[in-house]
Amino acid sequence: MGTAALRRSGGSLIMVIPPAYAEQNQLVAGDSVRFKIEGQRLTVEPKRQRFDAAQLLAETPAEFMSMPEWDTLPPVGQEIW
Repeated sequence: MGTAALRRSGGSLIMVIPPAYAEQNQLVAGDSVRFKIEGQRLTVEPKRQRFDAAQLLAETPAEFMSMPEWDTLPPVGQEIW
C-alpha cells in the first residue's frame, strides 16, 4: 500500500494519482473517475464511458443511415482491402 500527500485547492483537498496507476488504466488529465466512500475507506476507479448501439443509431441523422454509394467511395485512410 502506498501513501499520498493531500494538497489544498480552494475548499477541496486533492490527492495525486500515482503515474503507475494512471498508465495502467490509460488515464490522462481531464478523465473522470468514480469514487465510493464506505466508512473510512475511499475507493477510486476509472469511469469508462459506455456506449449503447441502439441509442447511437437512434441519434444518427437519417441521411447517414442510407448511403447507396457506400461501396463505391474511394479510400480515405488506411482501410484494408
